[in-house]
Amino acid sequence: MMVAVSIGAVTIPLGEVWGIVLHHVTGTGTPGDLALDQIVWNFRTPRVVLAALVGAGLAVSGAVLQTVVSNPLADPTVLGFSYGASLGAVLIITLGGGAVLSGVGVSAAAFLGAVAAGALVFALGQRRGRMAPTRLILAGVAVGYVFLSATSFVQLQATPTELRTVMFWMLGSVAGAQWNQLPTVAVVVIAGTALLTLFGRRLNVLLAGDESATALGVDVNRLRAVLLILSALLTGTVIAVAGGIGFVGLMIPHLVRLTIGADHRRLLPLTALLGAVYLVLVDLLSRTLDRPNELPLGILTALLGAPFFLWLLRRNKGLDYA
Repeated sequence: MMVAVSIGAVTIPLGEVWGIVLHHVTGTGTPGDLALDQIVWNFRTPRVVLAALVGAGLAVSGAVLQTVVSNPLADPTVLGFSYGASLGAVLIITLGGGAVLSGVGVSAAAFLGAVAAGALVFALGQRRGRMAPTRLILAGVAVGYVFLSATSFVQLQATPTELRTVMFWMLGSVAGAQWNQLPTVAVVVIAGTALLTLFGRRLNVLLAGDESATALGVDVNRLRAVLLILSALLTGTVIAVAGGIGFVGLMIPHLVRLTIGADHRRLLPLTALLGAVYLVLVDLLSRTLDRPNELPLGILTALLGAPFFLWLLRRNKGLDYA
């Protein structure tokens, strides 16, 4: 994270970065050059911290959803959460007008859209009062396409300026990160990851199948509902501030599983850590590959994630859980 803060249009030595951050966090030392202090503390540091939080949240959510629906292809996009968030944000950007276009308005609408998509998937994914993994995936795909088509229709009503904002937001970015955004996101991501890790043993039981889990005394339907709700809240929070970023929730959990196995008590914390590191590096690439232009994060995560996933498909055990 310190390296990511130091590199940009103006490269700042790591020693100066550390001194500026330490001054603001602890109050010791001097901030040094005021221009560098502004760049480091007000622009780059909140951006890097937000990238880490978003990467961790998406990765953890993907890991949990893959187990909940018993499908290695599951992630927040497949289950429609990302499309719901996109529709909410696009509605505000194109139809809200004026003061509503503040970051808070767009973020709130995106969060509500993601939660609405999650609620629909939850309702449609049940059969005779029980949640069926296959139905959840099918419901997620169907709900996602409905929200996507609605988003496309709303985009047709947008002006060229609004359309550029919409496209950049839908592809994901942490460029507008501000300190006042971070406390809520940090609390949700840290608390959500910790809470989901506490469900680690029961997530492990789900891997054995519904019959085995029920025999061990686990209420499978209730457990899936709780985990799905927590994942939707976690996903909605991070998408609301960073836009639609794909492949993080799909790729990172598999990479961790290939390394340490499928025990969720270790898998979820390490997935959060690797997801944070990964998105910080992707954000660094997004603002340095084509200076002074900036690439949306979703473009780079797709370019990096798709080849990795194809490589997984070629492995005999690339998508195994155990």
